[in-house]
Formats: sequence, C-alpha cells, structure tokens
Amino acid sequence: MNDIPVQDVRSEDEGRRQFLTFTLGGEEYGVEILRVQEIKGFSAVTPIPNAPDYVKGVMNLRGTVVPVFDLRLKFGMERKDYDRFTVIVVVNVGARVVGLIVDSVSDVLDVEHDDLETSPDLGASVDTSILQGIARNNDRLITLLDIDRVVGEPRASVELAA
Repeated sequence: MNDIPVQDVRSEDEGRRQFLTFTLGGEEYGVEILRVQEIKGFSAVTPIPNAPDYVKGVMNLRGTVVPVFDLRLKFGMERKDYDRFTVIVVVNVGARVVGLIVDSVSDVLDVEHDDLETSPDLGASVDTSILQGIARNNDRLITLLDIDRVVGEPRASVELAA
C-alpha cells in the first residue's frame, strides 16, 4: 500500500467537523482529520526493550523516529495478525508524531454538529476519558477518540459544542 498524505481539510461550514474513521475489531472509531499527518501501509517496526506490549516499537519516517502503538492492544482487544488492510495512521500529538496501528481505514466522515454526542456516562467503573464523543451517521455510531489522552499526552478537554 502506498503512503497517503492527508491534506489540511477544513470544512467551510463551522457546524461540521471531519474525522478519519478506522476499524478495530469490527467497530468504527474516528480521530479529527486535522490531527492526521498521513496514512502508511503497515511495515515492520524496530522493537523497544521493556516497552508495554501495545508499544510495537519505532519507525523511521523521513528521518524522524516515530513511536508506534497497536490500538487493539492499547484498548485491551484480542491480538490480531497484521494483513494487507492493516495500516499505520500517523498523528500529531502535541509536539510529537505517533503511529497508530489499526485494522483498516474507512473514510473521512463529515459530521454535522447535531450528529455529535458527548461521551456517555457509563458509571464510575468505566473510564471514558479517552473518548471525545460519539458521532451518529445514518444507523452507525462512531466512537470519537481524544487522541491526546489515548497516547497519554494531557491537554485541555475539547468540547464537541465548540
């Protein structure tokens, strides 16, 4: 698979936001398109000793050493062999660049303000802090991730109503 650079896509309509959607274990997730630098076909990474199992290692991206996380393992999902659909989504997190291994990329989703919901309250036993919210798209629900919190980079919370 060829690397796909992601354009700086901005919606002309302030009530609309765009998310790159991808699958993990048959479920759809999304990250803000403006956080995505590029999408790469899966390639081998250099392992790092004593790293958590979800940290697959590092890769060289045009001279920059980029850490690579397997989101399935980060989310406690079952391990899956990488195949021809597996990709690395390269995202900007603060001053860092991070690669996220996902099962496959779906598309860029335009989400109207009215189709965005805040993260549901699932009780104290379920941590929803990595969720930015839920997007409704026809009969589908897409879990929107707060990519900063997913990779452990604290930042001010972004409200969906903004």
